[in-house]
Amino acid sequence: MAILGFLMIATFLYLVMTKRVSVLIAFALVPIVFGLIGGFRLEMGAMMLEGVQKVTPTGIMIGFSILYFGLMIDRGLFDPMISRLIRFAKGDPLKIVMATAVITLIVALDGDGSATFMITITALLPVYKRLGMNPLILASTVALGAGVMNIIPWGGPLARAMVSLNASSSQLFNPIIPSMLAGMAWIVFVSYVLGKKERKRLGVVQWTKHHGKNAEEETAAALDMPATGLPKMFWFNLILTVVLITVLIMELMPVPVLFILAFALALIVNFPDVKKQNDQIAAHAKSMVLVCFTIFAAGIFTGVLSGTKMLDAMAVSMVSIIPDWMGPHLPTLIAVISMPLSLVFSPDAFYYGVLPILSESAASFGIDPLDIGRAALLGNATTGFPLSPLNPSVFVLLGLCKVDLGDLQKSVFFWAFGTTIVMTVIALITGAISF
Repeated sequence: MAILGFLMIATFLYLVMTKRVSVLIAFALVPIVFGLIGGFRLEMGAMMLEGVQKVTPTGIMIGFSILYFGLMIDRGLFDPMISRLIRFAKGDPLKIVMATAVITLIVALDGDGSATFMITITALLPVYKRLGMNPLILASTVALGAGVMNIIPWGGPLARAMVSLNASSSQLFNPIIPSMLAGMAWIVFVSYVLGKKERKRLGVVQWTKHHGKNAEEETAAALDMPATGLPKMFWFNLILTVVLITVLIMELMPVPVLFILAFALALIVNFPDVKKQNDQIAAHAKSMVLVCFTIFAAGIFTGVLSGTKMLDAMAVSMVSIIPDWMGPHLPTLIAVISMPLSLVFSPDAFYYGVLPILSESAASFGIDPLDIGRAALLGNATTGFPLSPLNPSVFVLLGLCKVDLGDLQKSVFFWAFGTTIVMTVIALITGAISF
């Protein structure tokens, strides 16, 4: 069964990484083939259904979080804060790079890497060009900031980890909140270092008019936001979002239900007209459907992997080759090595193929599988996300900034690895992962 399980994982990785089929198809069909080879015919349906049922809450949470934060961005919830940061920065490269970091951390709350890159780069690139700043600094700062925010509960990595470990968002996310805050502080520090170098190279540039517009106005136009005043329903949307995140962290209500209610309330208040409500949903339906369907298909994969006991057999074989002295330190080791692993495995391959085996193996040493999940998030999600060529959204960033992947990796690798170390140390101090 262990051999069959490893072959199933290897087949899945091969099909996904060589792009022979889509991830959704690989999730749905590969486990069926290997389940039949293993002699599980009549039991397969129940295994697959059980797997889908387990991931349904995660699919609901991700789907409605995409709709909710898409609505908030469309209604300009974050625009005033971004506009003020740009006005504050003016012609100082140091302030502009630091503002870039803060803006990225704000915009990345939507949990969609591609959207984060499109919004921040489109908004800030005119400022960088106007002042003669290096676009690679912009790409590096945005990549680092988006990486740290990539572990929010409605983001892709944590959703995948929830499916693989059959865990709730609060079990994985809440313990690493201090690490995430430390990572955010680290990114602001890195932006200060990068900005200082850019200020030394350029000096403080005069904030002059350019074709009737200054850089601030160009940025406002790129963001499609008013130069003055607040967007409609700003205070309501702000209060609703703060309450949503507070209740989410306090675990006062199941997260999927929380996002359904929050989105329904936000939709009817912001768009009383039914046609506009439907248009708003349709605007973000494509990304929501693709993500949710992939999660449901992943339920088939994990259901067969667990139901056939392949996962248990693979874990036993893995444990047999791990030295006893290394067992207790697996969470720390995985936090450190999960970053380079992201350059080899795509997010789906890592979280659905590798993480279950690692967590089951760690359980044999008396380690909570959730520790392994948190450790993987600290390295793979936060620092591997903006560096991996297997992450399609990275090419959105590269295309907008017109920089090379190799240049971005050289610029970011040291700082990204620093992010992992900082967040891992805080996780060890707070007990989010064991040493």
